Amino acid sequence: MSAIAVHCDIVSAEEEIYSGLVESVMVTGALGEMGVNYGHAPLLTSLIPGPVRVVKQGGEEEVFYVSGGFLEAQPYQIKILADTAIRADDIDEAAAEEAKKKAEQDFANQSADIDYSRALAEAAAQLRTIQELRKKIKK
Repeated sequence: MSAIAVHCDIVSAEEEIYSGLVESVMVTGALGEMGVNYGHAPLLTSLIPGPVRVVKQGGEEEVFYVSGGFLEAQPYQIKILADTAIRADDIDEAAAEEAKKKAEQDFANQSADIDYSRALAEAAAQLRTIQELRKKIKK
């Protein structure tokens, strides 16, 4: 018997990337990792860059990358609002690795007024998302 489903929307500044019934959503909020499912108490939390794992109705799992944003949970609905949201399958691992290396070099040089620590964190979060996707595939 499957768990009771709740409606989930994942929306970026550009588009709605996911809308459907899910059994649970796992995210990393400002205070750590958390899971949200049907009947969750009302909650609003900021999200840090990284993977969002969605267990769809029936048990199939899908992984997304968000660059940060907010999660709003209600007993019957979950909304994730992110600046950027990408299906993990669509992340270019080589490009993410290159961005991480460049951010590490730029961070070491600190030659401009750019927030290199944020760029490094986002590249590392994309790579973590790819690792989450690989774990899911190996199951």
